[in-house]
Amino acid sequence: MDRLASMATFVRAADLGSFAAAASALAMSPQMVAKHVGYLEARLGARLLNRTTRRQSLSEVGKVYYERCKLVLAEADWADAAGSDATGTPRGRLRVNAPVSFGTHTLMPLVSMYLRQNPGVEVELILSDRFVDLVEEGFEAVFRTGPLADSLLAARALRPFRLLACASPAYLKERGTPRHPKDLEGHECLAFVGTRSPSTDWRFLRDGREIAIPASGRLQANNANALLAAALEGFGIAFIAEDLARSALAAGQLVQVLPDYDTLSRPMHLLFQADRRQTTKLRSFIDLVVQAIGQKSLDA
Repeated sequence: MDRLASMATFVRAADLGSFAAAASALAMSPQMVAKHVGYLEARLGARLLNRTTRRQSLSEVGKVYYERCKLVLAEADWADAAGSDATGTPRGRLRVNAPVSFGTHTLMPLVSMYLRQNPGVEVELILSDRFVDLVEEGFEAVFRTGPLADSLLAARALRPFRLLACASPAYLKERGTPRHPKDLEGHECLAFVGTRSPSTDWRFLRDGREIAIPASGRLQANNANALLAAALEGFGIAFIAEDLARSALAAGQLVQVLPDYDTLSRPMHLLFQADRRQTTKLRSFIDLVVQAIGQKSLDA
């Protein structure tokens, strides 16, 4: 059997959680998926997947082999894509990582536009708020918020990530509209909690002075979409990404709270390797993103 095909099948089975799901995604039978995995296990002399009638999970060997397979498959995709440079036509698979809210509400429309313009490209978009290693995890492009750390990666600066305080008209009618950040202390503040944001302080700026207000309320969540839903239901005031709130603000479902105060914004960058892996498909993707939401170019 073709080893790369077997690796791709194994990775898909591990990602989707079952042979049946992998078979459906790959347009093959579950028996063929089992043959590919069995072929790899025979080569290695070790079990890759622990399988029962109810579930499957990666073995210890399987976990290591899974990560290596993703790198090998990414290298193969990059090698194939290099051939497109001769014709200037983007082809192959592009693996991209982005934060959940940004990826859902800002990046996804750009990815759809890119795919319509480049029918020879497939995009695997992984949305996660955890810090990923671009090289180790086989990504060609990673979107990251916050200051850049020193690295050998190249970067393009994008529109800053800005947060807004928002609430529904019904909530403000019932509880009153805050006029100063300190007024938030008497409101239901819908706080975001997560491993990368241990502080729940909401920060505002006016006349060059920063005002930090501890967000206090009965509801906290680690997902911005959940906080948006709670704000739309009239439960409290959310401090969420401007892009996430834009549609609801335009429709009048939400109202910006404390519009006379600026809020702190965080830098946003698109990171990638500035080497042979900058294939036609990657360059064209970078160009589209920078044209749509770019700020300026720099090196990381």
